[in-house]
Amino acid sequence: MPDPTTVQLDTKGLLCPEPVMMLHNAVRDLAAGALLEVLATDPSTQRDIPRFCSFLGHELVEQTVHDDVYRYLIRKT
Repeated sequence: MPDPTTVQLDTKGLLCPEPVMMLHNAVRDLAAGALLEVLATDPSTQRDIPRFCSFLGHELVEQTVHDDVYRYLIRKT
């Protein structure tokens, strides 16, 4: 379970490119070092979110899948 100070972004039910667009907007509003938990059901996020983090230099702390829900924990740099 994430720390209570972790911001959660629920993109379940949305398809590419919406989850990454919402992620981009959410990360912009966070302070450096803050954690963002992203929940998604679109399988393409398995490719898109790690690429997003790599491209923008954010840390992908954790990536899991459970019951067809993809969970990403991202630390803003």
